[in-house]
Amino acid sequence: METKPIRSIVIVDDEKSFTDMIGQLLGDCLDAPVHTFTHPAEALKNLAALEPGIVITDYYMPDMNGLELIRAVETLIPDTPCVLITGHTFNLEDQGPEALKNLKAVLPKPFRWKQLADMIERYWIDDHPPARRI
Repeated sequence: METKPIRSIVIVDDEKSFTDMIGQLLGDCLDAPVHTFTHPAEALKNLAALEPGIVITDYYMPDMNGLELIRAVETLIPDTPCVLITGHTFNLEDQGPEALKNLKAVLPKPFRWKQLADMIERYWIDDHPPARRI
């Protein structure tokens, strides 16, 4: 009997302290592997092998912003849901008719980890989001 690979949570943010903290919180509280990246190109290089159930990305990063990353995710793994996190004003409705289909929500910083966990459950790629451990 073939077992289905466990889907993972992928977090991309250029602030290492942030990715370390939120990765640890989500890893401790949700039953799914969490992979964090501080460089979008590195995340993209590893994405397919990680079987993401969701990708969470910051908007403002050097070399590639969050929307560019999401466009690349749509090309690599077309149905992968994405959540954009940002400390700046960002309105999803302002993105126009060619808005990214994989971009499911924008979560303003600062936020509580449980808000992000709720979004992970809501937008997970299939009907089996990771269970909460607490």
